[in-house]
Amino acid sequence: MRIDVVTLFPGVIEGPVSASMIRLARERGLVDLRVVDLRDFTAGRHRVADDYPFGGGGGMILKPEPVFTAVEALRGPDSRVVLLCPQGPRFTQAEAVRLAARSHLILLCGHYEGVDERVRTQLVDQELSIGDYVLTGGELPALVVLDAVVRLLPGVLGDPAGPARESFAAGRLDYPQYTRPSEFRGHRVPEVLLSGDHARIDAWRRREALRRTAERRPDLLAAYPPDARERGWLDDNIPEGQVLPTSGRSD
Repeated sequence: MRIDVVTLFPGVIEGPVSASMIRLARERGLVDLRVVDLRDFTAGRHRVADDYPFGGGGGMILKPEPVFTAVEALRGPDSRVVLLCPQGPRFTQAEAVRLAARSHLILLCGHYEGVDERVRTQLVDQELSIGDYVLTGGELPALVVLDAVVRLLPGVLGDPAGPARESFAAGRLDYPQYTRPSEFRGHRVPEVLLSGDHARIDAWRRREALRRTAERRPDLLAAYPPDARERGWLDDNIPEGQVLPTSGRSD
């Protein structure tokens, strides 16, 4: 997979992608990640990439010319151009899975007061937001998308089945995790995890994941309703007044 990150501030991107999992993925050839300086596509010796908004108002707007020029230089027949901005749909694990299946992503980092609207309407394929708040620019959201997508690429994680067990897989939060020591400051690891009985451990983990989801993110259960057995697990754990959706699924 190839990912181009187009930004006015390459240093914001280059630091994080030079460490940890993304660095290893690049070194092993699992992702071709390129940080593209938008100013390289500006005209004139001053390399101006922004200007004042028509109609007045505070702040500066990214000009359309350098953004179009950069994307058109990078874009291929299989490219997906993604603009990181507060107005986009919220980024989810499901969207990370869809993006990880692409062969080429171009991530556009907005900045200042945003981008010229013609970039949004005529150039990009989709917009994404990482939450209902405003940041200085799109660099941090781009890093979030990068991390979520790259870890899903084949060969990046040590355990290929890991993502299927994590939070948001099949609409559930992750179950509690423990490691050594088995007792710490009077708090013991649940005995079932020390039993060696993998069937019991698996059932406990499913119950705990479902219970945690019902307590913290009941909205997820609307998209992935509990089946008959799961509803039985939740009988004594449903918060007062909460009504769980029904499902025709069964194990």
